[in-house]
Amino acid sequence: MKYKHFIFDIDGTLVDNEKVVLMTWQETIAQLMGKHYEVSKLGFVLGIPGETSMQRLGIADTQEAFKLWGRNFAVHKEEIALFPGIESTVEALHRKGIKLGLATSRTHDELGNDNALCKVLDYFDAIICVTDTLRPKPYPDPLIACINKNNTSAEETIYIGDSAYDCQCAKSAGVDFGLALWGDNSTRKGLEADYFFNKPEEILNIALSL
Repeated sequence: MKYKHFIFDIDGTLVDNEKVVLMTWQETIAQLMGKHYEVSKLGFVLGIPGETSMQRLGIADTQEAFKLWGRNFAVHKEEIALFPGIESTVEALHRKGIKLGLATSRTHDELGNDNALCKVLDYFDAIICVTDTLRPKPYPDPLIACINKNNTSAEETIYIGDSAYDCQCAKSAGVDFGLALWGDNSTRKGLEADYFFNKPEEILNIALSL
């Protein structure tokens, strides 16, 4: 099947930032709670809203805590890059007139503070952040909002992401799912998908008219 509408997750899919995300969560928890968490125990923070992660850790003032994490993250943002092949793949999809969307657990402020992401941000026709829908991933709301904003349909859409939340979101929305296997594959084991992409360029094989 060829698709007319491609929606992407950001973290771990477009942007290689997992190491920085986990490191700054470790730092923030130590500052707030005086506890040391091994990075290997912090994988649960990936792919979900920051305030949700704070709640799971038992932190009362989640908004202030998330601001602290944001400041810690900003110190290391120059260490973040797009995954190899992402920029050329997204550009090729855009050049063919294919509708592009983003569905992310980031806030709008986090989008603008990412120099790596800004290299491709203008290619996307619709961007749905965590505050744009009543329910975040893994609920279907972000994908449905993106589909509606781009005036497309679930049948002609594929969502490409790297986490269980992305997979569940796609399934709930009735959208095909492509699993991004580049990056750290340890969090992707056992996930079901309609497509498994070992590198971004493989996405072009299912794009309409390519």
